[in-house]
This record gives sequence, structure tokens and C-alpha cells, in this order.
Amino acid sequence: MTLFPTQPKLPPQPSVQRPLATPVAPPATAAVPGAAAPLGLDDAKRARMLADTIRSRFSQTLVGQDNLRESLIVTLVAGGHILIESVPGLAKTTAAQTLASCVSGSFKRVQCTPDLMPSDLTGTQVFDFASQKFTTQIGPIHANFVLLDEINRSNAKTQSAMLEAMAEGATTIGGQRIALPKPFMVIATENPIEEEGTFNLPEAQMDRFMMKAVMTYPTADEETRMLAMLTRRGSDMIGPDTITGERITVSDVEFLRQAARRVHVSDAIMKYAVDIAATSRGAGSRPIKGLSALVRLGASPRATIALTRIGQAQALLSGRDYVVPEDIKAFAHEVLRHRIVLTFEALADGVVSDQIVDKIVETVPVP
Repeated sequence: MTLFPTQPKLPPQPSVQRPLATPVAPPATAAVPGAAAPLGLDDAKRARMLADTIRSRFSQTLVGQDNLRESLIVTLVAGGHILIESVPGLAKTTAAQTLASCVSGSFKRVQCTPDLMPSDLTGTQVFDFASQKFTTQIGPIHANFVLLDEINRSNAKTQSAMLEAMAEGATTIGGQRIALPKPFMVIATENPIEEEGTFNLPEAQMDRFMMKAVMTYPTADEETRMLAMLTRRGSDMIGPDTITGERITVSDVEFLRQAARRVHVSDAIMKYAVDIAATSRGAGSRPIKGLSALVRLGASPRATIALTRIGQAQALLSGRDYVVPEDIKAFAHEVLRHRIVLTFEALADGVVSDQIVDKIVETVPVP
């Protein structure tokens, strides 16, 4: 099927464009009071070492799935939340547990079910007969890393409690606002196949996830390596003694996040991110003809923020103090696929959002 039959062939890009790998130097401007200092080479080197430490721990639990590993690390550094979608048995939970084990922080796992109540997630107030007062018992969401397994099985009321935690970094228990620990990251999983007893996530909550990763089946070679790793380990479960080697601290995560915010983003890169999001809404510098027949709702401005923050994190982990277009394009699908709502006609024709993102990335001119 041809998605865009009326789209004219784009002219070739001029050969005078700046190469993508050329650094974009920050403009010489006066210092802004309170502004973060530019990222130094020592900080960039430390960031790469910390990322390599995380990757070395992933190599002990996960075979293949390099895209998922990088998505988790970049989302962690960018300070966002991630949604992982795949059929059962592709190590979604293992990947989340591995990331949490890389950091010396708290980790909680919540198995979402239709009867899960908001108080089961955020906490509740319990009456203490000894003191004749109510005491607050916080729920499992008050942790540095929270794994919400099969998030689409929780009801709408519970999903609204998750939305408050993800959006505001705090929960409300008995009228009392309680801040969540820092860093705070939600790793949610969902099964796209089984529909019985599930509740679709609303667009507002989907938009709160910085990225959505889609896992695919491993190759035969990767599956053989997985069996060999499990045989040598002697256990299929990830325990405290399963993963060895160094791990980073909570302060290291805060350093990575602050360092990522200090990575330089030029005006051209900002306009590029805006152009990508605007094109998904039918606008942009080169609007795609026929897009309105396929896309009912395009990416929100939050997608532009996510593209920029992910670009900064990717540049930092690559050892650079500036963002290039490849940093934006590397995770364009993960940032946009869950923010583009297709029309009923597109769904009936078997169109998926990744095809729309492919066309957007191909169409938007690279600075």
C-alpha cells in the first residue's frame, strides 16, 4: 500500500549544507545569571564511563535488545519515563530490573490488575488506635524506580493516580502532598496482543511517557546465546547476587541528568525538533500531502521537549557537549510513535505510526 500517493518527489538537498558531524559552537553571549555552566570535557568523560558501567551490567542479564538498552539509559539520563511494549516473554521485566539494579536506589514492582486501587499504588492513611491518630503509609510508587507491569490492565482511576505522580513528581494521600524521591523513573510495560481485561491508556497519560520502546523477537543466534547464559548462571531469576561488578549511585544519576541539561543545543537543532513535531500535525516547513487522512492527532509540544532532552542525553553519552541532528533522529520513532493518533481509515488499512514517523523524518530538511 502506498501511504502518500499524492506526495511529490522531494528535490535533492543542496550540496552546500554543513556536514552533520560539524560541531555547532555556542554563540558568544553575555553570561546569564543562574544559567548552568557549559559542559566540560571531564564531565563528558565521566558521563561516558558511567554509561559504560550500566551497559556492562546489562550484558550479564540481557542478550541482544541493544535498542531497548539504549532507550532505557537515554531516558534515565534525560529524566523521563518509558513505556515498553511487546508480546510476553521478551524480557521486559528483566530489562527494568536490570536498570534498577545498576543504581543504588530503591526499586518497586507493581503488577497492575483491574482491581488495583489508587491507594494500593500511592498509599493510604491508617488509624492508629494507640495514638488515636491517622498515620500515613506510603505505597510502592514512592521509590526511585517503579516498574508498572502490564499498566494497561489497571483501571482509569488508578491510571489517574499514576498520571499525577509522573507529571508532578508527587502524590496526594489524605489531602497531604508527598514528594517522590529523586531520581524518580517509571518503567511501564504493556502487552499489545491480549485485549481482555485491559484499559487503553488515554492520550494524556501516553504523552507523559518520554519514549515508547517496542521489542521484537530475538534472532536465532541471540536466543542461543540467551540459553547459554542461563545455563551458565544456573538460575532464570535475577537475584541480588546474579549481577556482579560496579554500579552507579543515586548522586551519579543526578550528575548525569544535570550534565545533560548543560549540553549545548543550537537554534538550528531547536527549529529542527519543532519542525518534526509540527509536520506530524500537518504543518511544518514541508507539509506532507495526504497526512490528514492518516493522522487524527499529531505530536504535542511535549514531543518537541522530549526530542530536545533525548538529543542532549544522547549527545552526552556519545561524549559530545553539543547536539547534532543524528541525536534527534536516533530516537524519533520512540518519541513520536505513541503521540501520533491514527485515523480509523489508516487503522483499517493496516497503517502503523512508525510508517508515519519514517515519512516525517524523510521529509523534514536536516539543518
